[in-house]
Amino acid sequence: MSTEHEQQVTDTLERLHRADSVDQVEAIRVEALGKQGWISQLMKTLGKMSPEERQQEAPRIQGLRSRVADAVEDRKALLEAAALEARLASETLDLTLPAPATPKGSVHPVSQVMDELAEIFADLGFSVATGPEIEDDWHNFTALNMAETHPARAMHDTFYFPDTDSEGRRMLLRTHTSPVQIRSMVANGAPIRIIAPGRVYRSDSDATHTPMFHQIEGLVIDRDIHLGHLKWTLETFLKAFFERDDIVLRLRPSYFPFTEPSVEVDVGWQDVNGRRILGGDGDAPGHGWMELLGSGMVNARVIEFAGLDPKEWQGFAFGAGIDRLAMLKYAMDDLRAFFDGDNRWLTHYGFSPFDQPTLSAGVGARA
Repeated sequence: MSTEHEQQVTDTLERLHRADSVDQVEAIRVEALGKQGWISQLMKTLGKMSPEERQQEAPRIQGLRSRVADAVEDRKALLEAAALEARLASETLDLTLPAPATPKGSVHPVSQVMDELAEIFADLGFSVATGPEIEDDWHNFTALNMAETHPARAMHDTFYFPDTDSEGRRMLLRTHTSPVQIRSMVANGAPIRIIAPGRVYRSDSDATHTPMFHQIEGLVIDRDIHLGHLKWTLETFLKAFFERDDIVLRLRPSYFPFTEPSVEVDVGWQDVNGRRILGGDGDAPGHGWMELLGSGMVNARVIEFAGLDPKEWQGFAFGAGIDRLAMLKYAMDDLRAFFDGDNRWLTHYGFSPFDQPTLSAGVGARA
């Protein structure tokens, strides 16, 4: 039988050598190594052999299998390389041709909304601040008055790295853009008026949550700042962003470690043809309230951590999800589509690169 098997291997190797397509190679592989292949059937016979027979036959059959498997991989690699080389030789791009009449690229809704937010807050005197996405736990948690036992520090909520920095601090993917507030206050002192848009990371994934998403936070530190300044700022921002004058806010007491007092901000909505549209008094018939962002007066301990005197400086901070703002404004219902890279979705929801948001033309004008 061993001679017969050797002849089968020889025939298989010759057929592989003559194969001129990957499909032919795959057919030969299945014939020999598939579940019903002749070598696979030989492997199954080992279970019926005595220990002495198995000790002799197992290495031989395994050797047959290895010879065929190696030949299959070699031939497939050779054919794929030849196909790639032929494709590269035939597919050329003439850079001297004129540009297409219709531009192919588009601006992602997240990028568009970031530009809209920057335009609105620039008009209010805010500058844009950025910071590292790989943070240490002092800037991400401790300096924001978050206790060691705070649930957000847990491994199931935060992506930690195994390494520490030179000061022994644990490294992580930032869970919010609030560390930018700390870094900006430490670097620039007060007064300060910034927004901090960017990517953040949390261990969560469903139709309305993704492990990576985008957030914007705002910070104002100055003398004699109070909650009325916060409410006016948010109201002015939301009216400009949603391009409606009937935006009504409701502030609800809440708790965040880095603000005191803390408030959740609800925005009134109304039902229009079965769709919730922001605008109007949420207590009116057919209306309601939608929680949109969190905010509050900056906790005195956070101001101290940043090296400032809380008796001299006060301020407010707020935060919102950029992806959610985009979903609400442009009627999107699944956050996961933001990151799928589906060209049909991008074509439908994308913006022209020439459609730069401006307050005079309307920050949300579509191309």
